[in-house]
Amino acid sequence: MTIRMPRILIVDDEPNIRQGLAEALDGQGYEIEQAPSGEDALARLQVTPFDLVLVDLVMEEMDGIQVLQEINRRWPQTEVVIITAHGTIETAVKALKEGAYDYLTKPVNVKRFRSYVHNILHAQELEEENRRLREQLRAEQEYSQIVGRSEKLLTVLEMIDQLAPTDVTILIEGESGTGKELVAQAIHRKSGRGQEPFISVNCGALPRELIGSELFGHEKGAFTGASQQKQGRFELAHCGTLFLDEIAEMDLEAQVTLLRILEEGRFRRVGGTREIEINVRVIAATNKSLQEQVEEGRFREDLFYRLNVVRMNLPPLRERREDVQLLAQHFLDTFGAKYHKTDLKFLTEVSNRFANYHWPGNIRELKNCIERAVILARGSVIGLDLLPGRLQQESILPLESGPSVGLSLAEMEKEMIRQTLAHTGGHRKRTAEILGISERDLYYKLKKYQLK
Repeated sequence: MTIRMPRILIVDDEPNIRQGLAEALDGQGYEIEQAPSGEDALARLQVTPFDLVLVDLVMEEMDGIQVLQEINRRWPQTEVVIITAHGTIETAVKALKEGAYDYLTKPVNVKRFRSYVHNILHAQELEEENRRLREQLRAEQEYSQIVGRSEKLLTVLEMIDQLAPTDVTILIEGESGTGKELVAQAIHRKSGRGQEPFISVNCGALPRELIGSELFGHEKGAFTGASQQKQGRFELAHCGTLFLDEIAEMDLEAQVTLLRILEEGRFRRVGGTREIEINVRVIAATNKSLQEQVEEGRFREDLFYRLNVVRMNLPPLRERREDVQLLAQHFLDTFGAKYHKTDLKFLTEVSNRFANYHWPGNIRELKNCIERAVILARGSVIGLDLLPGRLQQESILPLESGPSVGLSLAEMEKEMIRQTLAHTGGHRKRTAEILGISERDLYYKLKKYQLK
């Protein structure tokens, strides 16, 4: 690995001064260039980056303050020190106000000058290292719980990077357990709102009679039991992000209020008369097809189009086969540390079973499976006996009986669809994915074979 030497540019219209400063720094491990004027210095900076510029205050045509101003505007990462024989407090204050790192007066003591320059560059190096560490830490935190390297997951991460800097409303669709909230949190952390609140609401867990109060708050005395004023989730998320999970379960009346908030950016608490303005980014998620919910009259069409500005589809774990082992090891490390069993390992047969299992419960099922195994483990290995019963079966998705001779292809197809539907608990989207057909094709076949 090649280490770049610090680059220093000395700018002075007096050749003897330039040469003397360059000689004072000779042999100190720097790359040094000289410029006879401010114009020449800026031309060099445009071609090559410099860490430090030492510039004389008094020069013809373009003085040191003008050079300083231009460097700060175009190359703010470059430190500038003003050097002059005209040392007055007023000049020093002006240089510092314009963004100079420091101010030196001539004549320059060579020994002190070397130490002085070394300290500037060392401080700059430490600041750069801190910046890199902060960026690395932030990147690790942003994706700390999103584990995997499959192509489909990388596509999701790329989309997160694209959407995070914007304030666009996002609808995340995916089966239960695919990590929709983790994705929403990553979008929030990478956005300009990352230091503000991230408030999560499970719309399916809110009682119908309390959803208005929970989301929008209420005034004292608004209803029986409202003994004091309460802020709703929207107010708590002000300047941050509100994550509405299971949005398809939201009451139709609450959907009307939500649409108004998204359109106007303000609302009233339950029982209140004052309009409250908010600045909130909304990310919604669902494990159902909102389009189907609209068609069935269970979700407002206007709200659907307002939420569906950008739609993200999270792949189920069965479509991320190459990520299963990485996730399994991640959860083993996590729960091993939690339960003080850090020496645990998977037997090969367990890893093979993980790779072949269909994971209808997705990442959540895998996580729960491994936590259970870690808790029950008595030795240093996790074998098949520690897995849930459904994972101990040799055949994960067996036909109830083998294909009988004499059955037509249509009859065999009907039976496969019936058994797959039974396996998924009637989940049409998941059934279609297992069978490798579209939901529309599945719907057609269900009607054709009169299957429910």
